[in-house]
Amino acid sequence: MSQSSGLAKRFADLASPPELPSIGSLQSAIESGPAGRITGRIAAITGTAVEVEGLCAPLGSLCRIRTASHQEAMAKTIGFRHQRSILAMLDDVSSLAPGDAVQWIADGITVGIGPGMLGRVLDALGRPIDHLEAPRGLVKVRVDRQPPSSLDRPPIRQPMGTGVRVLDAMLPCGVGQRLGIFAGSGVGKSSLLGMLTRGCTADAIVIALVGERGREVREFMDEALGKEGLRRAVLVVATSDQPATMRLQAAWTATAIAESLRDAGKNVLLMIDSVTRFALAQRELGLAAGEPPTTRGYPPSVFALLPRLVERAGRTEKGSITAFYSVLVEGDDTNEPIADALRGLLDGHIVLSRKLASQAHWPAVDVLQSLSRLQPLLVSAEQLEATNKVRRWLAEYEANAELVEIGAYRPGSNPELDRALQLRPAIRRFLTQDTKQRYSLDETQKLLARLAAGQIEGMV
Repeated sequence: MSQSSGLAKRFADLASPPELPSIGSLQSAIESGPAGRITGRIAAITGTAVEVEGLCAPLGSLCRIRTASHQEAMAKTIGFRHQRSILAMLDDVSSLAPGDAVQWIADGITVGIGPGMLGRVLDALGRPIDHLEAPRGLVKVRVDRQPPSSLDRPPIRQPMGTGVRVLDAMLPCGVGQRLGIFAGSGVGKSSLLGMLTRGCTADAIVIALVGERGREVREFMDEALGKEGLRRAVLVVATSDQPATMRLQAAWTATAIAESLRDAGKNVLLMIDSVTRFALAQRELGLAAGEPPTTRGYPPSVFALLPRLVERAGRTEKGSITAFYSVLVEGDDTNEPIADALRGLLDGHIVLSRKLASQAHWPAVDVLQSLSRLQPLLVSAEQLEATNKVRRWLAEYEANAELVEIGAYRPGSNPELDRALQLRPAIRRFLTQDTKQRYSLDETQKLLARLAAGQIEGMV
């Protein structure tokens, strides 16, 4: 080959574009190569806190721990101590040891969102636990979203039927309203939540069972939801035996799923049972991260997280999240710290009474201790007056109950109390119902008008 032809070939090679590697091969190389890994080592374990050295992971980051016995477990960054990151376990693992490798995975937890989630039972990380195939067509979203802006929240003026007569009549709930159910143990909280799931008029239901007993999950599916209710529901479960991080995460994941359905234009019913166990999980993590205990041992982060949780629900221009947060009060004390904080954050509170429950008054809603802040904006003036009449009769009887029970009251001395005594059996029948019964808003309003007018014949 002549020198001129050799030079021509070299110029031709330079003119042709080089073959570039594919995007997939580059991504694979970055993920598998040393430049794509941020790793550290376990340095100490104190209680439930895992201290890691050599890993600078932001707060809330997701990490993977690999043990010497080749086990893998996920953990979340919850704080820092000196130059060490503090992790809390998301998975149970029994063989952690100093020197085990820790790898940074992502700067936050994401879950898959999509229509295929309806009818499914998930864990706190959005993974199916109902032994069915994983839903298809899901889009990954972060669970730690910001609440909607105050100016993006339209006024709440439309009532939502719950199917529960005492709520629709005495404590009406609006589409996008947030209510708390305050109850001690064993007074019918779970039964009331089941009645709400069966009777509500929402397009979709998202339920978080936080820290519940394992056997109650299947019972809730079969008894409270049933096949009809489960078809339009998503159940997020973190039982009491799971790590505190998972119990905390279940509430955030359920809220994120409800937000995605709201953004798709649906009216969503969100129920978290219970916020108290959510707060207890955060107390465990906060104390492990070194926070100082305050009221009843709760660290400051608990009271910072509660408004962030409840403010993400509500109504927007696209859709709505009507939320019920159950609060398990200690010793029936509705003024304990978590209950007191939530009562100031929510748009109303429903108090369940142990005294009423002992009288087989189901649901055991104490109307006089409960309040819906939006009631004047959701009902007509006539219905509001009827509700106030029934409230006054209940209050009059409650104030004089001891005199009546010991026979010291003389009929005719108090006309308002006489009226309350005459209507008391009808009021009791009106405020109670079987767990399988449902009443429409229209039926409830007509019965309330009859009761306020004293027309009690034939009322059930």
